[in-house]
Amino acid sequence: MARRRSEMLTDVELEFMIALWDIGSGSVRDIMAVLDDQNPRAYTSVATVMKILDEKGFVTSARKDRALVYTPSVAKRDYEGRSLKNLSKTLFGGTPTALVARLVDNEDLTDEMIQEIKEIIETRIRKDDC
Repeated sequence: MARRRSEMLTDVELEFMIALWDIGSGSVRDIMAVLDDQNPRAYTSVATVMKILDEKGFVTSARKDRALVYTPSVAKRDYEGRSLKNLSKTLFGGTPTALVARLVDNEDLTDEMIQEIKEIIETRIRKDDC
């Protein structure tokens, strides 16, 4: 039975996708090697999550010898954008300015970080003016 395609990943699915994005493609054992050693997982657990990611359309799989090799079908940058839109919609009432305002209001940001954000925004403004 196919799962309904979800736009967002669970925390565990995201952890596995980050590992897969880091290595480009790999088998369950390759993914396990990248995952945090402080939280070891059984091979079957990783294989199950990867199968779910395949069913959801986040990865594709191809058999190589006796193992399945997984490749991301969603680019990390695309998922980051989707996640930010979802966060803006669900937590900030669909107002990206509220999300950005909360981000720059964060006391953990250094002056250098704020300057970098300002430069990114100014670059975007210049790009839109062209």
